[in-house]
Amino acid sequence: MEAANDKEYIEKLVKLNRVAKVVKGGRRFSFSALVVVGDQNGRVGYGFGKANDVSEAIRKSVEKAKNNMISVPIKNSTVPHEYVGEYKSARVILKPAAPGTGIIAGGPVRAVMEVCGINNILSKSLGSGNTMNITKAVFNGLENMMNARAIAKGRGKTLADMWG
Repeated sequence: MEAANDKEYIEKLVKLNRVAKVVKGGRRFSFSALVVVGDQNGRVGYGFGKANDVSEAIRKSVEKAKNNMISVPIKNSTVPHEYVGEYKSARVILKPAAPGTGIIAGGPVRAVMEVCGINNILSKSLGSGNTMNITKAVFNGLENMMNARAIAKGRGKTLADMWG
């Protein structure tokens, strides 16, 4: 089962960082990796892994990303509505875009959208430039996106009733 699931996920390395710990004998280097994993069909997750070896750090982060997947409502290959995702001082504006616009986003936001399967979106990153916090802000925004079908069901109506 695990082998079949691995093929359908796309992994994107958002940030790889070499960190040094100063000990008596000198500096001890290790690596931290931030990875985004998705199936390009509305499921996406992120993971952060640390290890003494680059490949091990990436492997750990991919494993954590697969365990922390969320479902994102996608409407016509974009997000259903505008939302501002926030995490600490990082804010990310996510706006739906017309077909053919493409992914107008930088760095971590672009990586998340590519693996998520969102092809048309406008976004702006405000506040903190910290890659980890921006990624968490994007996920906050995607988690809080409203799915029209779920809202209609919650109100006891059909989609046709809601849209008039």
